[in-house]
Amino acid sequence: MENVNSIFIDKGRIKTYIFDLLAITAIYLIPSFSHLLSFPVYLIEPMRLVIILAVIHTSRTNAYLIAITLPVFSFLVSAHPSLIKSGLITAELLLNVFLFYQLSKNFSNKFLVAVFSILLSKVYYYIIKILLLNFALLDEDLFATPVYIQIVMTIIFSGYVYFALRNKEESA
Repeated sequence: MENVNSIFIDKGRIKTYIFDLLAITAIYLIPSFSHLLSFPVYLIEPMRLVIILAVIHTSRTNAYLIAITLPVFSFLVSAHPSLIKSGLITAELLLNVFLFYQLSKNFSNKFLVAVFSILLSKVYYYIIKILLLNFALLDEDLFATPVYIQIVMTIIFSGYVYFALRNKEESA
């Protein structure tokens, strides 16, 4: 006789599937949002936002999956960012997820864990981007998003991580 649990998808998987669908839809629609709002939505780092949400609200495996697929999906549907930059963003997001989980093992302050995982992945991103610019593999400014906006977004994302995980721990 078939196990009843195998017939139904568990609640956690449904949550993950819905999250993934919303993440991909959001990335797909970002160019439209930018035009409608007359605001460069990329300034709020939408891919990193989705990664932070995935880390907090889904599984580790799903966070890695999202880190890999979002830049690739964005490139496939809009040819933006370029293939090389999509690869760089993928590597940065994967490093961000990896560092978050590794630092979480050793440090209890999740705000600082988030800050350092974001900052270290950004340092990696900019070192590689400088190399790509020097070898003429990318043709753009080093900083597409002003540094002060990146700092503000890092603080906002890290604050969200801190409060979301604190609330999770309190309700557990």
